[in-house]
Amino acid sequence: MGLRPRPRWASFLFPLLVALLATQLLVAAPLTRAADAPSPAYIELDGRRVLEIRVAAGAQTPAQLARVASQRLAELAANYSIQPEQIVLQEDPPYSTIGVMREGMFEPRLSVDDRNAARFQLSRQQLAQRYLEQIRAAIVRHRQTHSRSDWLRGGALALLALGFYILWLRGQIALNRRLERWINDPANRRIRGLQVGGNQWLTADQERSLLDPLRRIVHGAVLLLVSYLSIPLFLGLFPPTQALAETLRRQITGLVVSGALAVSRAIPDLISVAVILGLAVLLMRASNAWFRAVEKGSLRLSWFYPEWSRPTARLVGIGILLFGVVAAYPYIPGANSKAFQGAGLFVGVLAALGSSAVAANLIGGLMLTYTRAYQEGDRVSINGTVGIVHDSALLVTRLRTPRNEVVSIPNATVLGASIINYSLARREIAQPVVIATTVTIGYDVPWRQVHRLMLDAAGATAGISQEIPPFVLQTSLNDFHISYELSAYVVDVDTYRSTLSDLLGAIQDQFAGAGVEILSPGYHAMRNGNGSTVPPWPAKSFGTPTPTPPAAG
Repeated sequence: MGLRPRPRWASFLFPLLVALLATQLLVAAPLTRAADAPSPAYIELDGRRVLEIRVAAGAQTPAQLARVASQRLAELAANYSIQPEQIVLQEDPPYSTIGVMREGMFEPRLSVDDRNAARFQLSRQQLAQRYLEQIRAAIVRHRQTHSRSDWLRGGALALLALGFYILWLRGQIALNRRLERWINDPANRRIRGLQVGGNQWLTADQERSLLDPLRRIVHGAVLLLVSYLSIPLFLGLFPPTQALAETLRRQITGLVVSGALAVSRAIPDLISVAVILGLAVLLMRASNAWFRAVEKGSLRLSWFYPEWSRPTARLVGIGILLFGVVAAYPYIPGANSKAFQGAGLFVGVLAALGSSAVAANLIGGLMLTYTRAYQEGDRVSINGTVGIVHDSALLVTRLRTPRNEVVSIPNATVLGASIINYSLARREIAQPVVIATTVTIGYDVPWRQVHRLMLDAAGATAGISQEIPPFVLQTSLNDFHISYELSAYVVDVDTYRSTLSDLLGAIQDQFAGAGVEILSPGYHAMRNGNGSTVPPWPAKSFGTPTPTPPAAG
């Protein structure tokens, strides 16, 4: 059996793999050589870099050569018997050697080969000549800055700078004390708190409690900043510490320049963030104005109820705000930093911990809003709690009870409870709410008389509506009495409790006036010759009746 022919795609795939492998090897080889190459070192004098060594001659490393050469250069600079012109260059292939010519004798100090020159992309002679000029200039500078006159001048300037620093420090401390007295002075009328739109956001004491720590922070920051900036100034006045002063100046300059560059680079992004958030605010205001018009009835939509306006406006506002934050987040400076990532992780953990309860209440609030179970101002009963709907938020519903107690019920609980709305009938179907009460009367009283007495009691109650006549139903024939239920319609549902109280009082008056005993809820009368339990009539014999308290819902 012959061999199967190689697929056509294999003739293209294998050369492609070989080419990719060769490319990776060619790219990785210079990287490997660069990684294996030692890092450059510097020959220094008084802490200042003089020469850069990338490849050392012979078997030395650049760091070893720089350490030995720095010691020799310091000795050479301190030897005033050797002039910079005595430092010369001689060719000794394959090296170019820098040394000292004294009494016709050449003393080699530093050699340069072709490998080091190639790293600078120069010839050996060019690099050696550059090294020679840099060494001579470093020695001249060292000797010029290490004279006795330089020390005297540096000491005088240091004393003058120290005097100015002490004067400034005393002035800064005095200014800080004056600010402290000004902030904490109760007679200071300029500290009046913060008012925005007629609302008192901060009182005067709260503003003082914020300004005083801010004063301390600014005072400490100014002291630290000026003191740190003074250190390079003092160090730069003395020859041995001028290099350290220059290093500190470079650090300060680098910080200032990098900060300025960061701010300049962040300006376009900050403008983008401001534009996005500004558009989001404008959209939120336009949305609130539109829903406010729907709520007031200026704008009518057949499919949108006015009581949906306020919660829908909140949802739309939250959605616009979240969209604006998401759109602006990539433009925030440092959005990809570790700090922002840590903050996002922390917020995510908090959301995961509380998401189930929050989501359940949020969904419950939306369901209650758009099913129109109630609205603010309605009189409702939720799980036996009766009151006026004081606030219908997305997460919680607050009821104000007749005792002016505010009861907060999570919307998830409200959604699973039975809700009795006393205000919905009048608003939706233009019908009053029925108020009902039951009394039990003995069999010895004719039922028609009982009906008449109960209807007369309803007619004598001020809060009972007459648009629909009240009626009486006999609900049960019990062992010792009959149950009569009076149903009457309330004029104003907000006075439900006070109307019920007045109705019960009127029933007692009517039955007492007719001499009929009320046997409810479980009253027993022993007929052994005792007098009737019906109270004396008329009621005015008991004195002035207690006034009915104002209705609270």
